[in-house]
Amino acid sequence: MKRKEKVWEYLKTVLPNAPQGVTTSKVAMDLDLVRTNASKELNVLVKEGKLAKTATRPVKYFFADQAQPAIASTSKEKKAKDQAPKIANKDQKDHQDDIFDHLIGRTSSLKNQIEQAKAAILYPPHGLNVLITGPTGSGKTYFANAMNQFACNQGVISNPRLTTFNCADYAHNPQLLMSHLFGYVKGAFTGANEDQEGLIQKADGGILFLDEVHRLPPEGQEMIFYLMDHGTYSRLGETDKAHHANLRLICATTEDPESSLLATFVRRIPIVVQMPSFNSRTMRERFGLLKQMLLIEANRIHKKIYFDEDVARSLIGSVTYGNVGQLKSNVQLVCAQGFLNNIQEKDAIYLHFEQLPPNIKDGLSRLANDREQFGDLAKMMDPQMAVAPDDSTALINDEDNYELPYNLYEIIGDKAALLSKEGLDQEAINNFIMTDINVHLKGFYSDKHLERDQDDLYEIVDQDVVDLTNRLKQILKDAGYQISTNFLYAMSLHISSFIKRVESGKPLRKVAPNMISMVQDYPQEFEYAKLVKDEIENHYHLPVPDSELYYLAVLLISLQAEKQNGKVGVVVAAHGNSTASSMVQVVDQLLNPDNLTAFDMSLDMSPQEALKGIEEKVRQVDSGNGVILLVDMGSLSTFDEKISEHTGIKVKSVDMVTTALVLETARKTSLIDSDLENVYREISEFSGYSRTTEREKTGVQHLPKQTDVMTDQQPKAILAICSTGQGTAVKIKKMLDSILVDHLIDDIVVLPISVVDMEQQIAKIQKDYRIVAVTGIARPHLSVPFVSLEKLLQGGGEQFITAIENFTNNIEAENQLETSEEMAKERIQHYLGQYFTFLNPEKVTAVLWEYCKVVEKGPVKLKNSLKVNLSMHLAGVIERILTQSELTVQQDIQIEEVRGDPVYPMVVKANQMLAESLNITLPEEEVYYVVKLIDTQKQ
Repeated sequence: MKRKEKVWEYLKTVLPNAPQGVTTSKVAMDLDLVRTNASKELNVLVKEGKLAKTATRPVKYFFADQAQPAIASTSKEKKAKDQAPKIANKDQKDHQDDIFDHLIGRTSSLKNQIEQAKAAILYPPHGLNVLITGPTGSGKTYFANAMNQFACNQGVISNPRLTTFNCADYAHNPQLLMSHLFGYVKGAFTGANEDQEGLIQKADGGILFLDEVHRLPPEGQEMIFYLMDHGTYSRLGETDKAHHANLRLICATTEDPESSLLATFVRRIPIVVQMPSFNSRTMRERFGLLKQMLLIEANRIHKKIYFDEDVARSLIGSVTYGNVGQLKSNVQLVCAQGFLNNIQEKDAIYLHFEQLPPNIKDGLSRLANDREQFGDLAKMMDPQMAVAPDDSTALINDEDNYELPYNLYEIIGDKAALLSKEGLDQEAINNFIMTDINVHLKGFYSDKHLERDQDDLYEIVDQDVVDLTNRLKQILKDAGYQISTNFLYAMSLHISSFIKRVESGKPLRKVAPNMISMVQDYPQEFEYAKLVKDEIENHYHLPVPDSELYYLAVLLISLQAEKQNGKVGVVVAAHGNSTASSMVQVVDQLLNPDNLTAFDMSLDMSPQEALKGIEEKVRQVDSGNGVILLVDMGSLSTFDEKISEHTGIKVKSVDMVTTALVLETARKTSLIDSDLENVYREISEFSGYSRTTEREKTGVQHLPKQTDVMTDQQPKAILAICSTGQGTAVKIKKMLDSILVDHLIDDIVVLPISVVDMEQQIAKIQKDYRIVAVTGIARPHLSVPFVSLEKLLQGGGEQFITAIENFTNNIEAENQLETSEEMAKERIQHYLGQYFTFLNPEKVTAVLWEYCKVVEKGPVKLKNSLKVNLSMHLAGVIERILTQSELTVQQDIQIEEVRGDPVYPMVVKANQMLAESLNITLPEEEVYYVVKLIDTQKQ
């Protein structure tokens, strides 16, 4: 009788007397089965429709034609049940924080490779593409899996699945290869009867692993590097449509990249990771790898594996050509043989040297030829050794990565029983089965797909709620509702909060008039809310009050309302024939941004011609979210308002551009729906990547054009936004409160608010608090750090707190600047020394500061931040005059316009002081821009 039949017969006798159902543990205990095997057979019976199971913990099984038993639990049991998975998942998450810690060789032969992999994964904003090279079987696929799992744990990819494609599988049919990779449209080739998405689309938001990439034809390589450059691709048979994909690329090859891949392809992959061969590793690593392989088999068969020194030496020495992959295959072959020889043993199998296959026995003499290594291995071993199931830390994706596509040991057991019935003796059975095993294992170790479920949400809500939300997601999608990325998290938390409120007997929530008014403007979302209400009622068999409909509708409205603008565009404009282009070229090579362009302004180019050229560049990079204009000096810094006026595109300019500033701007604007004001503020405060002293940190920053200087008098607050301001927002508050305590931050409070009348609530809060950050299901119009609910729950809390600290520190630094003349002078002098060639920083700083003082004798009091900006502008004017590259303004009406400005007379007086001090006279066209720059403080 097979195991499944044994379980089924047992259940037919037990379940009639067990109306509450039976657990896996009971079945395993009563039938003397390993728990995992019992679980497997029970789930097979569920799939066959014979059994059904509860959504409770522990899971209970009952006949499919029975009504689901009502499982009652005490509050104490329920609390323990709720906490258990959270603790387990927390332990698992902590355990997986750095998956590379589980790699053998992490401190020696793989140390550099791991550092390269981490740098590639974490490099902002989207990581760097990687090429893994190494001989066959050296662990390239395994290492790619580790990189993917590390990326998941770090929260830098949204798609946890590693999408794998072996280019060798279709190397002789390039068209088929391209169709699998890029997808195709109906009619692209014979048999293409419908549109089909490719693996690139499936890998969107995650990592695409191209194994044996040298087998990719040249046209395929060209399409891949076009995807790397632009983030777009076309399906086979398409000519006029581009698809977008945001993915990271890991390639692997056994060949020399320089000779087997296009040079243009190789140049686009900045990180090359070289995997070591098995025999180049230290003996300690090789022995560790052997024990790891034996542990995998012990876990698979749930038996201890005993082996002696000669078996270990033979297996290590048997690796000749296939590296770690060959070791895996040899270990499985030896363990399968040991399992067969000990098939009657209940708890263990024994591996003996004399029973090893001849080719593996030869490994002993091969290893003995190197006396030094032979001696090193002897020091690590005992005469008799054993590996027990679960006798180690978790391996990388240990459930799937080494799994055969069949249960080898089950095959052995079934075949042995069958052959025994046929009358064969044990020796004949062993010979027959070992031949079969060799056939099975010989061609094994093709590519495997790594799948990893996201457990972050399970730490907060029950898995049953998440399953229901996933079903709701599909129902609403079919009904026409546009699903946002936040949906799973926000809806799961909302449903969990509602269920807990009902279970605890709390009174039903009342619906405020303003909420009813809001929902009336969204009749379609109200209908969608009814669908959700019906599904919740059917799933939990409890009535959902009509009042809850409005809360569900508000949630759906807020999730639907996410604005999907493009990225903030970036234009770099600088004097010189190639100054801007050179900076952009460097950033292109590092990040490959698609929202960055350059404008070079030759010294003889008129401002009007430059303005026209920059306006064209702004139009090119605008995606609906505004443009950052990075300029070097002079008139360029005053162009933003005119460009906005002429193009209708919101533009913000930051001066004193450097390559580092362009790189940081490209990084910060890489996110879709990035906010222009936030980017502008952060870029204005950027002070480079190199480490500086505290004095320099406050003296080398670009300055934002702030109309008000925030004070430290108001208490600081973080807003947590959900549909009601109660359920989900309160959970967020508890989470953030915990993180703040961990960081010893006691001067920030977390305030939960509702998305209903959000702007009005925020305005009221701002009277009493200084808002320093926002999180939740909606993003208000505030120039403060924001993290979505999804990212927060995926482990983004630490980064969120860091962003808040940086934001508040920068605000405080700018507050100090506005109250310290010495700090402002130091900043001016530093800029002059860093960016100007022909000026004496110390002498010119004193003159420029005096210039500002003369201007202040008029109707305008200049902030220190404006004094710094004005001084830098004047320095550019002075250097331009010294190099005889003066400006000309062709429209006289502009000069007449500023002559009527109340600031103009004071600028004229300040210019006279400048002429007396430096013997330099500013022409009126330069005066025009000085007046316009000072006027920015009025806005």
